[in-house]
Amino acid sequence: MSALEGHLAGYLAMRRALGYKLERAGKLLPQLVRFLQAAGASTVTAELAIAWARLPEGARPQYLAQRLAIARGFAAYLRTIDPATEVPPSGVFPAKRFRPAPYIWSEADVCRLVEQAGTLRPRLRAATHATLFGLLAATGMRLGEAIGLERDDVDLQQGLITIRHAKFDRVRLVPVHETVTQALGRYAGERDRLCRRPRAQAFFLSSAGTALGRSGVEKVLRQLTTAMGIRTATVRPRAHDLRH
Repeated sequence: MSALEGHLAGYLAMRRALGYKLERAGKLLPQLVRFLQAAGASTVTAELAIAWARLPEGARPQYLAQRLAIARGFAAYLRTIDPATEVPPSGVFPAKRFRPAPYIWSEADVCRLVEQAGTLRPRLRAATHATLFGLLAATGMRLGEAIGLERDDVDLQQGLITIRHAKFDRVRLVPVHETVTQALGRYAGERDRLCRRPRAQAFFLSSAGTALGRSGVEKVLRQLTTAMGIRTATVRPRAHDLRH
């Protein structure tokens, strides 16, 4: 293992110990190290980092900016070890990050959404989505956190939800209101009655008895908000917006 490869291993281990998954960085940074080694460089230079970032032909500036940002993070770490390291400047690629404006759900909107979800068929699909959307609005949980819940993560006796893989892969406890606990209890009873042999240990089940997928939930939300007249060409409510 070369010195650069050793420093990269140390950088990734340190960041992951802090809770960052670094899935993209874990794939791209070894490519950067190989690029530097092929150029005969013993550390990161701004020129080489920029040249590596723009390697993919026809890539959008946004992607090139992401590559350079990953290189910048590693270079900043490496500079604490090797003062000869150069941290490439930001803003090299004209890319702007687009954040869609969230739809602010009113209490009336949420009530209508839950009511509309309750009309879905089959019955388990209706119960699952009505309870799921209600939980997101009541707790501010992220969609991925909610659909990732397993049965043992929901303590109906204590009124406590355990999110085992929250942001930065940390465990988070979510105390819930008594009315939310009651709604979750009603759902659990109906779920077990309608699906006696589930194919997953997930708390929220699809009509096939499997765990829910993010894209499927968003598809249902699009259908419901369109029927409710909320969704337009410019207003596109997302499940994530229920946190607002």
